Amino acid sequence: MSSTTSKVGKSSDNQAKPKSSGSLLVVNLRGLVNTRVPVRTTLEQLKVARRFNATFVPHDSVHIGMLGLAKEHVAWCPLNADTAEKILKTRSEKSTGNRVSESEISNEHGSFHDIASALESGNIKLSSIEQIRPFFRLSPPRGGFKRSIRRQYRDGGILGPNDELSNLVERML
Repeated sequence: MSSTTSKVGKSSDNQAKPKSSGSLLVVNLRGLVNTRVPVRTTLEQLKVARRFNATFVPHDSVHIGMLGLAKEHVAWCPLNADTAEKILKTRSEKSTGNRVSESEISNEHGSFHDIASALESGNIKLSSIEQIRPFFRLSPPRGGFKRSIRRQYRDGGILGPNDELSNLVERML
């Protein structure tokens, strides 16, 4: 009995600490037609309600649970600063739909490189930057999809946790 109580104590200690190790790049690769309501709500909360929308979310247990619920529609990978900087430079928009230039945000947050490195480390959230929409509209990938968009990554597709998503996103810019 003492061994089970110690296991329970250890698991509760792990749950008490919020584990945040950077950010995740999330891309919606499927539309919302015939989507269940909880999945649709989750995609709206993640700010990727439309096909080919991308965003950066914190890597914590709450967002991992949301991504697990929507795994039939989205792909995600750990965010690296180079990809984040390219996305910010080419696809960041104001709430009016106009592109954001680096000079417009340099007063408060520094350059796109500074924002990308802070996003990668998890120091800031995309929603905290008021000048930029919390999502990015991407185009379909040049050259098409090399794998199925109906299967999970581990089963030969693209969806779910995907190690090659950064390469796909660069072809979508």
